[in-house]
Amino acid sequence: MTTLRFSVDNMSCAGCAGRAERTLAGAPGVKEASVNIANHMATVTGDVASITLRDALESAGYPARETVFRLSISGMNCASCTGRVERALEDMPGVLSANVNLGTQAASVTVLDGAVTADALAATITDVGYPAKAASNETPTAAPSEVPPLKRDTLIAAFLTFPVFLTEMGGHLYPPLHHAIMGSLGMQSFWVLQFVLITLVLAWPGLRFFRIGLPLLAKGSPDMNSLVALGTLAAWGYSTVATFAPSLLPDGTRAVYFEAAGVIVTLILAGRWMEARAKGRTGAAIRHLIGLRPDTVLLLREDVYVEVPLSEVKTGDVLKALPGARIAVDGVVTEGESFVDESMITGEPVPVAKHTGELVTGGTINGRKTLIYSATAVGSNTVLARIIDMVQTAQGAKLPIQALADRVVRIFVPVVLAIAVLTVLAWLSTGPSPALGYALVSGVAVLIIACPCAMGLATPTSIMVGTGRAAELGVLFRKGDALQRLDGAKVVAFDKTGTLTEGRPTLVDRFTAPGFDPKEVLTLTAATEQNSDHPIARAILAAAPTDVPAISDSETRPGYGLIAKIDGQTLAVGSVRHLTELGINTAPLGDAIERFSDKGHTLVCSAIDGTAAGVFAVADQIKPSAKPAIDALHEAGLKVAMISGDSSAAAEAIARQLGIDHVTAGVLPDGKVDAIKALRDQFGAVAFVGDGINDAPALAEAEIGLAIGTGTDVAIEAADIVLASGRVSGVVNAVDVSRHTMRNIRQNLFWAFAYNTALIPVAAGVLYPAFGILLSPMLGAGAMALSSVFVLTNALRLRNIAPAQQDTASPKFEEAPA
Repeated sequence: MTTLRFSVDNMSCAGCAGRAERTLAGAPGVKEASVNIANHMATVTGDVASITLRDALESAGYPARETVFRLSISGMNCASCTGRVERALEDMPGVLSANVNLGTQAASVTVLDGAVTADALAATITDVGYPAKAASNETPTAAPSEVPPLKRDTLIAAFLTFPVFLTEMGGHLYPPLHHAIMGSLGMQSFWVLQFVLITLVLAWPGLRFFRIGLPLLAKGSPDMNSLVALGTLAAWGYSTVATFAPSLLPDGTRAVYFEAAGVIVTLILAGRWMEARAKGRTGAAIRHLIGLRPDTVLLLREDVYVEVPLSEVKTGDVLKALPGARIAVDGVVTEGESFVDESMITGEPVPVAKHTGELVTGGTINGRKTLIYSATAVGSNTVLARIIDMVQTAQGAKLPIQALADRVVRIFVPVVLAIAVLTVLAWLSTGPSPALGYALVSGVAVLIIACPCAMGLATPTSIMVGTGRAAELGVLFRKGDALQRLDGAKVVAFDKTGTLTEGRPTLVDRFTAPGFDPKEVLTLTAATEQNSDHPIARAILAAAPTDVPAISDSETRPGYGLIAKIDGQTLAVGSVRHLTELGINTAPLGDAIERFSDKGHTLVCSAIDGTAAGVFAVADQIKPSAKPAIDALHEAGLKVAMISGDSSAAAEAIARQLGIDHVTAGVLPDGKVDAIKALRDQFGAVAFVGDGINDAPALAEAEIGLAIGTGTDVAIEAADIVLASGRVSGVVNAVDVSRHTMRNIRQNLFWAFAYNTALIPVAAGVLYPAFGILLSPMLGAGAMALSSVFVLTNALRLRNIAPAQQDTASPKFEEAPA
């Protein structure tokens, strides 16, 4: 029976509180419930799961507020460790879900807000045997390195073990060495020396295995450390008895295996050292992102710029970025102009021009001129902090493909213990003499060679490296499982406006009737449109000279166009129908009208004093990166669709230019969801790419939603993946990273399962009856250490993923020195 206090949302009156209270009281297992409208807190006593309370309130319309805590954990070495920590967290009252990542040595825990603190969660994990502490969400930092202590322990173990290994194994390979040792020291003294050295190995650098593994074994929840502790203790214990109390052993079975215990500890420590170094490289992307923040910044105080720590900057402060310096926080330029390198955020190599009034992003690098800017976002609210949070969230996610490995790992160590016991019994009952020696060697080999570490690392390390590399390419996976879902996509659907096109109309073509001056027709047409705020009018005005004449009189005909008087001339500007209604002959423009219409352009016709003078084609231009991106998606075996609210003619014209397979035109904003469903029925899993508020429902409906980073916050929040560069080429890079990462994960899982499936029976001795082959525990330790290193090294190959498509449409800019 526990009591929980947590926050409840959407309550506006006492009636709401009463309904929420009755809902909680009616939940199974609840003994008492009360809800306080003043502080929006619920208090529940009973034997009930937190998820049950959350679901009950959700269905009643008063959702429980949720909080996510991040914890930094040390001492986890295998998938059994992560499973144990997850179960301990999920058993805590107030916890809704827990996700523990072996690769990042971190946990993400979702709780009922107010029910449990981060410190309480950390204390619970520490009590289980894995020291933990709450991680700051405000300023993410890199986890402390495990490399130095592991390197130290490995070198100490190797120094103490090497003399034993050299003399024991060297004596077998070179008999004169054995005879020399026996003649000078004697067998008993030699064994005592081995006992002293290997006992130091186990009690000093090897103590970590016993300190963690034995208490867990006593609690009935053994892990990888328990297997190593049992194996080395068995070899050391048997050897110790053979050295000091040989009469306790059957005749003919007196032998020592000190070198096996020492080499096992040394090799496993060496493997963990290499593993820790590889893990460090898997987190390089996060450390790189964190390193983009400068430690200090020049802040304006009393008309003087002073250097202060970054943590002192507040919204509204005026900051100075010297040439070549990093922009400290997000802001808006108030003085100066320069080019800023944003490649570390967007993945795009071309510097971006910044002038007064333009936004700058923290972590980017200023060019060769000084910029003064006002801080608009600091701390966890900056773009860089949100990117770090996205990447960390994605790296901590679990993919559906990992489910089988998790189920196996849950029972792996107990099964290995059972196999080791059966191996010993089988050798004792049926093995040749000395059966006890064979039983010990085979039982220890089974314990040592079994490796749940490789299974536990197979998925998270690939996710860490893959999502980190994606972030460097300007692709931000907000949800880790989007990696797997994008790999399974069959069709990529694009919203047209703002995604495939620039999102603003421009003048793309024009025709002037014989007898008229093209410049004069453009100038007079733009002058007629100068007071209109219609985007098409703005496009024509932008293409004309800046000094257009003034209008003396004008008349608007809604849906048709304008009539205006300029310098004594009468201008009629608008649709073809507008000129026809006025009795103006449009035949001189006929061929151009037909040609522009076939391309799907919007037409603006112009007549001067009753005579057709020209026709202008206005269109939302296709982004330069769109056609290469769509070609690359086709090469990847994907279908490409476009969803547009434009007319069929306009949409089909763009589709022909881009080579799009399927077009859904004339779609209203609320019809995009139905369009996604239709595409799913026809092709399969859908990835949708959009940028606007009206794209949010479609982004949520699709199996994978990709938001253009220059789009609205609503679209970005609804998406699984954010393309920070704002370019369509980011879609190709996202697909490429997804496919590389999933292929890497499958390789790792195959290795992990194949390794254990093949080598555990060999360690047990199944090859001995037919081939006389018996695996040494020392070889087993080496194989076990290398299996994890193989998985990590394979995952690290993802760091070399090259951009599947690099946008080169924008020119490089040169800048004069300040």
